[in-house]
Parts: sequence; C-alpha cells; structure tokens
Amino acid sequence: MKLFNYYRSGTSHRIRIALHLKDVKYEYVPVNLLTREHKSEEYLAINPQGLAPSLSVDGHILTQSPAILEWIEETWLNPPLLPVAPLDRARVRAMAALIACDIHPLNNLRVLNAIKGEFDADPKAVSRWIAQWITAGFEALEKMLDGTPKRGGFCFGNAPGLAECCLIPQVYSAKRFGVDLTPFPAIIAIDQTCTALPAFIAAHPDNQPDAV
Repeated sequence: MKLFNYYRSGTSHRIRIALHLKDVKYEYVPVNLLTREHKSEEYLAINPQGLAPSLSVDGHILTQSPAILEWIEETWLNPPLLPVAPLDRARVRAMAALIACDIHPLNNLRVLNAIKGEFDADPKAVSRWIAQWITAGFEALEKMLDGTPKRGGFCFGNAPGLAECCLIPQVYSAKRFGVDLTPFPAIIAIDQTCTALPAFIAAHPDNQPDAV
C-alpha cells in the first residue's frame, strides 16, 4: 500500500493519523505541492484531480480523504474511528465534515494561490481570509463539543476517532497561520491530548521524510 502525500497537506495528515491509529503499515510516497509535482503527467495518471492524498491498494487508487478514511475504517475494524450507535456516528461524522467540508476547502493551497494570484490579495489579506474561516468553523465546533454529553477526553468518548483525524491537522494549520485559538478551550484540550499520543506523533508533519 502506497500513500501519495505531502507532509504539510491537511488531507494527507488525516490519512496518516488514521493509518497509525489502526497500526497499518504503508509506503510513504512524497508529492511536492510547492513544486507542482501533483500536476505532473505522472501524478495525474494516478489522480486525475491532481490532489493529495492518493492511496494505492492492490492495483486500485483511492482518492478524496473522506472516502479513504471510511475505507480504512471499514477495512480495519479496530480500534474503531466511529462509535456504535447510528446517532452517535452521525454526530462524529458531522464534526469531521464541519472541518473537511466547510473549513479546509476554503484554505486549500489552490484557493490561497487563487486569491493571491487572481485577486491580488496581499499577505495580510490572505491571513485574514484564513483566520476568518478557521475561526467561524471552530466557533461552531466548540459549541458542538460543549453540547456533547459523551465527549469524554476527545471529541466523542474516551479515544480518538474520525473527528480527531480531521481536527488535529486543522489545528496544526491554524497554529501555522497564527490564528488565535484562545477562544476554543475544548479544541485546545483535545489537541494537547492527541498530540502526545504515538499515532499522532508519527503522523505529524514535522516527522515525515519530506519535511523541510
């Protein structure tokens, strides 16, 4: 199994966390987004969208991190990334989707490049753009966490799962861009708990072979 990814890509980071939580071995194949390696003919033959990550499994190519996360969960049952009860599973999926669908896409590298290159946004404007969407999403997520009776020490329950696979990379991105996280104590606490765990340490961008 080969994971085509970039060390600082939030979507790639999600998949690394899930694989390490499940203790699944994989080959790390770096794809440099800054040098546009993801737009090369070679990589477009793997992933026609030219996005990371892509997962190669037994001659099949899986794309889109939400689909890959679901496949990982369905293929390796333990430890589970989702709770048992359908309503609980829906709640965790909603937390993950809040990040994966509503925060991350607006701060994706190609979006940032577009607002800089096509709309002449200066660095300060780009930073405001990033902070606006992370803050709006985290405000909603913080309320969801506060209203979750089964939260435990994580987003839901007493072990990391699908929500943390999405949340921790987004917190890393928020810190990288200097977003103020002090209004989000629940998110900060979950991040501190997770980043001390072996699976999250192994998946951290700084610990990848292409980290610079």
